[in-house]
Amino acid sequence: MTHNGIYVGRFAPSPTGPLHLGSLCTALGSYLDARAKGGQWLLRIENIDPPREQPGAAEAIIRSLQAHQLHWDGEILWQSQRSDAYNHALHQLLNNSAAFYCSCSRSQLSTVGGVHRGDCIAPLDRSDAAIRLRVADDDIHFHDRLLGPITQHPANDGDVVLRRRDGLFAYQLAVVVDDEHQGVTDIVRGYDLVSSTGWQLLLQRALGYHQPHYLHLPLLVDEHGDKLSKRSYAPPLDDLQPEHNIRQVLGYLNQPSPPPELSLTETLNWAVAHYQPNSIPSQPIAINPK
Repeated sequence: MTHNGIYVGRFAPSPTGPLHLGSLCTALGSYLDARAKGGQWLLRIENIDPPREQPGAAEAIIRSLQAHQLHWDGEILWQSQRSDAYNHALHQLLNNSAAFYCSCSRSQLSTVGGVHRGDCIAPLDRSDAAIRLRVADDDIHFHDRLLGPITQHPANDGDVVLRRRDGLFAYQLAVVVDDEHQGVTDIVRGYDLVSSTGWQLLLQRALGYHQPHYLHLPLLVDEHGDKLSKRSYAPPLDDLQPEHNIRQVLGYLNQPSPPPELSLTETLNWAVAHYQPNSIPSQPIAINPK
């Protein structure tokens, strides 16, 4: 299960805005899962896309976690400081022919449905090229601890980009490299990322990495069924009401309700002691965030 017998989980937000209830749900779910197993819970800031980063968001995320007493182990890992590791992985993939340079533009790919599969349709220009993972036309099988057996066919979504034409590293590469580097054994994250799992499993295999266990949490959705997110202007967490927020999210995760007289620290300790992963809903959770 692990490199050394120890459970290692993580919370890995992107600093594109402050935390909201949906991101707190992911943070708390991964925290409970790690602490209930006596494991480590790490914090990683996935700041590899400067054009999307909101100034001050990373610091706001850290303040929110501290206000809600979701304390992580060790130092924060910042993806912006990990370029050498990502380049090393890319060289390994290129040398093994598991990845390739691609000069196809979005407009060119639009003529084939926007999905890159197999041979490039543009002449290769390495000075202006992305690097893609070579995705075989095979099924990928994995077990989700909440959802059960899952089969995906990553080739349907094409040869995923690992490094963009502008030189920025892509999420799919960075998350796999960093999970291996940090010894992550269990990934607890939102259901919106389940579709990325097939690509990530292919990358793990191509790089000779271990495969973590997965648990994809249900998304919080609004009255229209849309995911609560920074992009949809979900209101930021009120850091002055951490106990209220924690109890609210415990309810969303269908966890036992802590006694009302407990402090925030006691509430979290109680929630860890009474954690029931099998009670987490498998369907989206409709809420009114206002």
